[in-house]
Amino acid sequence: MISYAKELLVAQLAVERACRLTKLVSDSHSVSKSDHSPVTVADFGAQAVIIAALQKVFPQDPVVGEEDSAILRVNKTLSETVWTLVQNASADKFSSEIGVIESESNMLEYIDKGQFAGGKVRRMWALDPVDGTKGFLRGGQFAVCLALIVDSNVVVGVIGCPNLAIDPSIDSDNKGVVFSAVKGNGAFARPIGAPLNEGQKIFMRSINGATNATFCESVEAGHSSHSQQAEIARRLGITKESVRMDSQAKYASIARGDGDIYLRLPVSATYEEKIWDHASGNLLVQEAGGIVTDMYGNELDFSQGRTLKENKGIVAAAKNVQPEILKVVQQVLSESI
Repeated sequence: MISYAKELLVAQLAVERACRLTKLVSDSHSVSKSDHSPVTVADFGAQAVIIAALQKVFPQDPVVGEEDSAILRVNKTLSETVWTLVQNASADKFSSEIGVIESESNMLEYIDKGQFAGGKVRRMWALDPVDGTKGFLRGGQFAVCLALIVDSNVVVGVIGCPNLAIDPSIDSDNKGVVFSAVKGNGAFARPIGAPLNEGQKIFMRSINGATNATFCESVEAGHSSHSQQAEIARRLGITKESVRMDSQAKYASIARGDGDIYLRLPVSATYEEKIWDHASGNLLVQEAGGIVTDMYGNELDFSQGRTLKENKGIVAAAKNVQPEILKVVQQVLSESI
């Protein structure tokens, strides 16, 4: 079995640097992308520092990333703001391992190296520099997500959650966690800034049936059908109030046992999930002892390009309750057609 130790090291250092950058953003300089979703200087800066790190160590690996530099190239003030953030965030002890970006023009070039089309290739990385941008803008949950996909299988996943409590049962104000997983080697969590070897192994919570579960779902109704998920919870006998948060922090949350079920049900027949929104979380839950499928029980297919076009919906849960959940999900969705 390949250990992917070097890939894991680089991914963790790059994500940690990007998390530091997001925390430096005190003012949310937002603009509108073509799809009208908010994007901040943090998105651009995080993508730049992560791709630069990957290019230094794995220059042949393509990256499927969310952003491009078009807006920055016509807005010099915004570009300079991002460049300052990149420089400040890169003033760390990681330069010998993942390097630093030499100039503002190099920064723009690195951002644009995230435009790979994806598909059936030997190796590629999937990157969401700031997953849950709306959560980031409101001071809620967001995540920096990076995954290595080899022969269409996710083999390394790292998720940085700067606003997630390190241990919500002890001190909810002590925040900042990096989650990591390598296929076949389990899932781990450590506080941001802690030595890499201090990660603690995490596991899905053991539950006897779906009735005892807690739902974790998206804040935005436009991302997932809240009404259908409420009906699913009712039919499963779940009485606990659902936990709503943005980003792949949901995957991380159930992987360490804060919740039990993550549902993301399609709100449109034509919508296709992006691979960068699920690659890292998919592996993290699997390595924590859970399972992730679409709403028909199919594994997520990362070989189709930049989207999961062969899948509809996301259901992540403990293996023993997944069949029960899928049955009810399919019943509820069939009745709404």
